[in-house]
Amino acid sequence: MTRNKRRATMIAQTHDDETKPRSLVPPIHQTATYYFNTLQEVQKAFDFESRDYVYTRGNNPTLRLLEEKITALENGTDGVAFASGMAAISSVLLSLVKPGDEVLFHRTLYGSTYSVGKVLLPRYGVKTHFADLNLLRDEDMAAYSRVKVIYFETPVNPNLEIIDIKKMVALSELVGAKVVVDNTFLTPYFQNPLDLGAYAVVHSSTKYLNGHGDVVAGLAVSRDQDYIHRLKFDYMAELGGVLSPFNAWLVLRGIKTLHLRMERHQANALAVVAFLKEHPQVTKVFYPGLTSPLIGGQMRGTGGMIAFELEGSVARSMAVVEALKCFRLAVSLGDIESLVEMPAKMTHYGYDKASLEAFGLSEKMIRLSIGLEDALDLVEDLSEAIGAHR
Repeated sequence: MTRNKRRATMIAQTHDDETKPRSLVPPIHQTATYYFNTLQEVQKAFDFESRDYVYTRGNNPTLRLLEEKITALENGTDGVAFASGMAAISSVLLSLVKPGDEVLFHRTLYGSTYSVGKVLLPRYGVKTHFADLNLLRDEDMAAYSRVKVIYFETPVNPNLEIIDIKKMVALSELVGAKVVVDNTFLTPYFQNPLDLGAYAVVHSSTKYLNGHGDVVAGLAVSRDQDYIHRLKFDYMAELGGVLSPFNAWLVLRGIKTLHLRMERHQANALAVVAFLKEHPQVTKVFYPGLTSPLIGGQMRGTGGMIAFELEGSVARSMAVVEALKCFRLAVSLGDIESLVEMPAKMTHYGYDKASLEAFGLSEKMIRLSIGLEDALDLVEDLSEAIGAHR
């Protein structure tokens, strides 16, 4: 071995401990695999007796930092990063049930989550129920004695209902079920489900946690360390829903400004809600701050999501949506830009008309994800679009 090759090998082997740069921004560990010096090191890594990394599908320093960050924010014990919000949701659900078990969902869900409950889980022998969890009482739980998981979003997508997490935890204990909460809309800045007794919390970190519309990612957190280990290595790694190091880095970047962004999203939303409530052609406004007694207890804020309905036909609502200029017509939410969509035609397209009505949704509903623009510009845009299509 030449002197230069020997020196290069020494630097490669000692970089992590002796020459580690003290970068303010964490590096991206853009590698698929990691090398070892001895088979003894390999054995220790495979037996989880060392912190050495083996292969990014199982673990990666950039992903690990993201998992540590969301765990701290959610007051959990550990977390798992996934390639998408749906990878997190489906993996968590699959990891908590087996054929013959049952899952109870809130009647209204994000469209893809609804499909997992309605179509995917039953294919594998898991029975699923959909009910209005806000109406559920102790005496109703006799019908759900085989339920192992109670799953819901709060606020609910897209009608912004609030579900009492403590109440659901109390009901789950009657049948020995675990509560899983999708905390995407409020983020850990405004709500911490684990503090209220939830077993696991999931996020589509594509949304507010990243906040810039340039990532697809998901996260799950629990206080059960053994469960998180199983979720990571028996489900995330084996099903292959691994997040790329670069996307993990982008979510880490977004989290740095989460508190600032969530405050501005909420301030702008409150201004838009005030406008919609007073508009004579707006028949319904859906926003957590208008109805929920849980604000200040379960929730520390109301977030940046709004839904509303207009007088007139579905065609009129469509015309208003298409006339907006500050709001971009797009699925997703939680970006710095304001977005608008019609759930019945986009994110909840899989619901037929009868299901929409049963789940408390309207074909006319318009959902807004309020961004960080000037609130007056957003209000003026809505006013002009509504006024132009009477």
